[in-house]
Amino acid sequence: FEKLSAAVWRVEDKVPNMPLRRVMTVASRADGGLVIHNAICLPDAMMAELEAWGPIRYIVVPNGMHRLDAHAWKARFPNAKVLCPSGARKKAEECVGIDGVYVDCPADPLVSLHMLDGMNLAEGYMQIVEREGTTLVFNDAVFNMPHLGGVQGFVLKHLTQSSGGPKTSRLARFLLFKDKTAFAAQLRRLAATPNLKRVIVSHHQTIEGDCKSVLEQIAASLA
Repeated sequence: FEKLSAAVWRVEDKVPNMPLRRVMTVASRADGGLVIHNAICLPDAMMAELEAWGPIRYIVVPNGMHRLDAHAWKARFPNAKVLCPSGARKKAEECVGIDGVYVDCPADPLVSLHMLDGMNLAEGYMQIVEREGTTLVFNDAVFNMPHLGGVQGFVLKHLTQSSGGPKTSRLARFLLFKDKTAFAAQLRRLAATPNLKRVIVSHHQTIEGDCKSVLEQIAASLA
């Protein structure tokens, strides 16, 4: 685990049969319950460490494609509620029972789930507000992936346009975006989040430092 703050843990793993890295984010609510965003099966020792931190209350399937390990997590934590964006529910339910959508997540002063504009309710983001700063967690709407070598790296760089730093990928624009202008406007609003400390994405590297400028640059690229 990469323990980014008192309320945010992150873990990275490979995607089976693909060159991508996937990221699971764990957020601790004010009541001590944990929210698992983009669940990844972990070794027993890591699961034990996680369970010692707090009870697993919510398992978030962040879109209809990010559902690989959700069923295994629900089997291990049957009392946890599985949530997904409302527009992704049909696809997510092909792999795991869904208990509710983002608006069904009870209000909490630290951790909240929100929808993204311009994506036909297919994807959202998680926000964690702490005294030392705010963390935003995106899924496929924002990538931060370095260029890779070989044929697969060529495909990711030139065809899907997924690699090469913070951006929206061509694949995401094709599969998720319905109104890129609306999404860009929301990115600019999120860039203005007070005390924005980091942006976690579900593929590859966390965005840290001047997150405001990075999100504004991504928004500008959608013009």
